[in-house]
Amino acid sequence: MPQVMVVARNFMDMVAALPASKLDMLYDSAFICEAVLRSFPPLAKKYVLQMLYVSAPVPAAAIEEWVLDEYASKHKVAIDRLVQLRVFVEVRDRRKEVSYRMNNKFQANMQKYLVSGGSLPREPVPSSITSRLPTVTELENYALEQWECFLLQLINSSQVEKGTSFSSSMMRTFQRGLLSSRDNEAHKLSENGFQFLLMETNAQLWYIMREYISSAEERGVDPTELISFLLELSFHTLGDAYSLNTLTDVQRIAIRDLAELGLVKLQQGRKDSWFIPTKLATNLSSSLSDSSASKEGIVVVETNFRLYAYSASRLHCEILRLFSRVEYQLPNLIVGAITKESLYGAFDNGITAEQIIAFLQQNAHPRVIDKIPIVPENVTDQIRLWENDRNRVEMVLSHAYEDFPSKDMFEQCCDYARDNGFLLWEDAKKMRLIVRGEFHEEMRVFLRRQR
Repeated sequence: MPQVMVVARNFMDMVAALPASKLDMLYDSAFICEAVLRSFPPLAKKYVLQMLYVSAPVPAAAIEEWVLDEYASKHKVAIDRLVQLRVFVEVRDRRKEVSYRMNNKFQANMQKYLVSGGSLPREPVPSSITSRLPTVTELENYALEQWECFLLQLINSSQVEKGTSFSSSMMRTFQRGLLSSRDNEAHKLSENGFQFLLMETNAQLWYIMREYISSAEERGVDPTELISFLLELSFHTLGDAYSLNTLTDVQRIAIRDLAELGLVKLQQGRKDSWFIPTKLATNLSSSLSDSSASKEGIVVVETNFRLYAYSASRLHCEILRLFSRVEYQLPNLIVGAITKESLYGAFDNGITAEQIIAFLQQNAHPRVIDKIPIVPENVTDQIRLWENDRNRVEMVLSHAYEDFPSKDMFEQCCDYARDNGFLLWEDAKKMRLIVRGEFHEEMRVFLRRQR
């Protein structure tokens, strides 16, 4: 079975993974503090506001009394999240009793925010300079077009116009996370790459941002500065223009990379140039479940395994080819079939049955979205059965042991391997056993001790 990749749900998961020193540096920015506060569950927000003007540590037992017993699980989730993001710092006294105090930088910034109110990260460019800016609908279409162009280039670079190749920093990110290549061969999608294509747009965006940030140090960029800028970007107003002259060198490079993905649109005036955030950028600090970037589904699956996608997009056609046989494409309709052969090809590329079913459900046409089930049950059952057919035999690297000098020694080895989870198979009559290959050295050490 291929290993399903883990995708960060939002920026706060990446922020929480930073070292304590870098996380404290982030809290120098009031925008980061506000973004972190927004991300908390309601109970955690309540705790922050209650302790905002409390300088002394508050005992954990006292905080527990702020909620009823029936909400103990939500209390634990709230405290864990506050500690993960170092908004609450754990303090232990001489009796080793736990107390919590607020992070000094976070506390000071939030106090200023409550008193003076929030402000924009930078002022928009006056309309007298920018003349006509794209409408919200035009920006949405631009973002969709850029994102589809990026996904098409991942599938097959020959399908994308020459002028749309990505920068070297972006390609390094994709090569590590989504593409793989051998010597003197073109880049191809990895197993993670195939799985990536079946995700929702917001999940894809978090994955790319996570990889882009985690590879920042290889490009000589501080990840903390990059996270700070990306979170700051989410506080800009959708559709307003902001001058590139207000950005640092690192931010200028990042904004051009983000423009390739459709997060911002770059425009050049007579004297100045500016960027315009799209909905993808302004949603960066929200979670997947909070994002309002929902899209209308296109797919209808019938009980005879026929598949219809009401779309004129080349991207939709190529994604459907990953697990189905596309028979023909009309101006606004793609017709195909889910076959055993097409699914076997998908399984070979690392796509799982559950991912295919989830894709069909998430992209269901509005006419079938209210049906139960959305995808016919005989289709989903057969997809899972075809996957199980391929997983009847599992290959495990192993080592065989035989010719034991005595029955006692054989049984001792069997007991040792069984107790430690090494044992795969044993034959007591012929005194033979097989253990997992990675534990061969431990078995050799045990056998030497018995002699």
